[in-house]
Amino acid sequence: MDEHEMQLMAAVTTPPKTAQPPRRGVLLPADGVINQMITVSAPAPTATTAKLSAWTRDGDSWRKDIGPITAYVGSDGVGEAREGIARTPAGVFKLTEAFGIADNNGTKLPYFKVDDSDWWVSDVNSPEYNKHFRCPPGKCPFNERAGERLITAGEVYKHAVVIDYNRNPVKPGAGSAFFLHVSENKPTAGCVSIPSDKLDEIMRWLDPAKNPAINIG
Repeated sequence: MDEHEMQLMAAVTTPPKTAQPPRRGVLLPADGVINQMITVSAPAPTATTAKLSAWTRDGDSWRKDIGPITAYVGSDGVGEAREGIARTPAGVFKLTEAFGIADNNGTKLPYFKVDDSDWWVSDVNSPEYNKHFRCPPGKCPFNERAGERLITAGEVYKHAVVIDYNRNPVKPGAGSAFFLHVSENKPTAGCVSIPSDKLDEIMRWLDPAKNPAINIG
């Protein structure tokens, strides 16, 4: 584990400095302790590549199960995200569902297979902003030019994991459609991408019973 990875892990391991007894891990609101963690360690806020590793909690410490893997992040680096900026959001976010143009690759996460009617909404004026929505092209209740018709992405969405940034609650304009997906070997529009075989390995490793999360920084 390098120094920056150590900092990312410490952020979800170190107990708060209070008089209360130390607690194991960080509690996300109403969701329990994180027992699986993916770290995305960027060498600088402006970097477009990062080191991705997958960890499982082992008592009071963490065990690295996968990685490091070279990942691409946003062409505008890592930090505060918002609509229209190709920046990957920094922070800790849950991983609760997955999708793909291909069949389920063995992930235990809830998974939907994409067809012609699957969208991710980026219309900031729509109540469906930053949500998965199904509607036939030309008949959607939002600005389709400000939405991503998932099937048109091709190989990059062969499989993908949704990063739960700006989802609960949703803040219009704070950024939408952030995924861990298949790499094109170049910086992304804000997502995190890795090679297809490594993504398959990660997705099979993820276990919703362990409250998986991703820590990007």
